[in-house]
Amino acid sequence: MNLSFSFFFNSVLLGVGLAMDAFSVSLANGLNEPKMKMPKVCTVAGIFSLFQFAMPMIGWICVSTIAQYFNAFQKFIPWIALALLGFIGGKMLYEGITNKDTEEAKGAVGFSALIVQGIATSIDALSVGFTIADYSLWEALLACFLIGFVTFFICFAGILIGKKAGTKLAGKAGIFGGAILIFIGLEIFITSFI
Repeated sequence: MNLSFSFFFNSVLLGVGLAMDAFSVSLANGLNEPKMKMPKVCTVAGIFSLFQFAMPMIGWICVSTIAQYFNAFQKFIPWIALALLGFIGGKMLYEGITNKDTEEAKGAVGFSALIVQGIATSIDALSVGFTIADYSLWEALLACFLIGFVTFFICFAGILIGKKAGTKLAGKAGIFGGAILIFIGLEIFITSFI
């Protein structure tokens, strides 16, 4: 096992790069729910962290076992991310527009929506399995753990920033958060063709 400085540095950088979509969605969640309690903040960050750990690991397993099938699936990743984030963002936009006067009744992001967000923001991380394909099982696990660890703290910060901004934006937070999710879905989709 080669656990050099560059191994840790590259794994952390991968974590930062992969966590940017999850950071933006965490920011949107904080905007949407400015009174989110600390246990839920940790749960949301933990869900994103779990998916950012699991997806590269699944990618590594796919490269190690069924690479030809994974290559066929990879072209659908931007479409899936666009559909999932577009649906959730559209729902947040709709609720933000139609519930202008009932700010206290604004719905929190539910567990199933968090799972969908976790999948949508980490599905592109499957391809990271290709970049770590030459790692041993233990190196791949450690790299994926570091990616998840970094993601947790980035998402935690994103939620706190969103909560702070959400209290200042009041009634516009759900609309802004939904627009962010749709933008992220479009960004993933468009950059996949560039």
